[in-house]
Amino acid sequence: MSGLKVTIEADGGSRGNPGPAGYGAVVRDAESGEVLAERFDTLGVATNNVAEYSGLIAGLRAAAELNAERVAVKMDSKLVVEQMSGRWQIKNAGLRPLAAEAAALVGKFAAVTYEWIPRERNKAADALANRAMDEAAGIATEARPPVEARPPVDERPPVKETPKSWAPPASLSEATRIILVRHGETPMTTAGRYSGRGDVPLTDEGEAQAMAAAGRVAGISPEIGAVLSSPLLRCRRTAQHIADAAGGLPVTIMDDLIECDFGVWEGKTFAEVQEGWPDEMNAWLASTSVAPPEGESFQTVAKRVRGALATVLQAYPGKVVVLVSHVSPIKLILRDALAAGDAFLHRLFLDAAGVSTMDVWPDGNIAVRSVNETAHLR
Repeated sequence: MSGLKVTIEADGGSRGNPGPAGYGAVVRDAESGEVLAERFDTLGVATNNVAEYSGLIAGLRAAAELNAERVAVKMDSKLVVEQMSGRWQIKNAGLRPLAAEAAALVGKFAAVTYEWIPRERNKAADALANRAMDEAAGIATEARPPVEARPPVDERPPVKETPKSWAPPASLSEATRIILVRHGETPMTTAGRYSGRGDVPLTDEGEAQAMAAAGRVAGISPEIGAVLSSPLLRCRRTAQHIADAAGGLPVTIMDDLIECDFGVWEGKTFAEVQEGWPDEMNAWLASTSVAPPEGESFQTVAKRVRGALATVLQAYPGKVVVLVSHVSPIKLILRDALAAGDAFLHRLFLDAAGVSTMDVWPDGNIAVRSVNETAHLR
């Protein structure tokens, strides 16, 4: 497609600003108007401006994949258009890394122009952004576009960059504190077997670990706003100990905190899977888009966990919330919070009843305070 000229229609939005956010982008042939690519995805909790920049970046990436030479960007975001055109300063430090990422992509083309258009002329991108926001808020939507019309490798949202400063946040009280607790030990834990959707109980040691984790959580904060749990028994029992220690709070079940579905690998050890499914195992380890046979990919787990976290942040702003879950969901939450790569998922070890803590501010800033605390288990 040498010499290809395209237009990019991009948009993004947030239900709450910040709130459940998403972006959309449509790439068209500049002459025929034919749609060549569509991109949309969720961003977890973010602001409108972060979502709009994310839409632009997604569109530029898609145009680069098409080997476009000249690009005309059309957006109803006056801020993004003016900033990327160089007419307005980027005063929000959190947007500068996104603008820099977009500028780096612009360098791949012979020419890029920017044009502000009214919202009614940006309906296609707006519709995709709204579908993504629905997903972020946990609202069912129609089937997504075919895989070839979406990013081919990593479907994670662009990192919601925060101002780079050693200064502490202006107000710690505005943050929602998320305490992530892995369930206590089960028979599958001790045997080193994949334990996904199987509803196994805690061992006696697991019960003791859960009680110890409850004590650690109480030490982090004596005022717990809510205790949310995966629907599986091992998490519900762990959550109940935490809720009891917090003064008899109810345990709220959150289905999207459930473990990854390991499909036919359920109950098997790593060595057994490597022997029986070597090619499938290698593909699974190489990409978060690959699922175990009859199972669920980490990308799929990440999407539902992001939606769950967005719901929590909306429902309990400024509170301390305990999420009792499993290895995969907790690793994915921490990966996104730390803006880490996928290798993080294979390098981080989470102990049974380990505790991790992070703070999330209304503007999208995140501070990870601890990862896999285990001193309470000794």
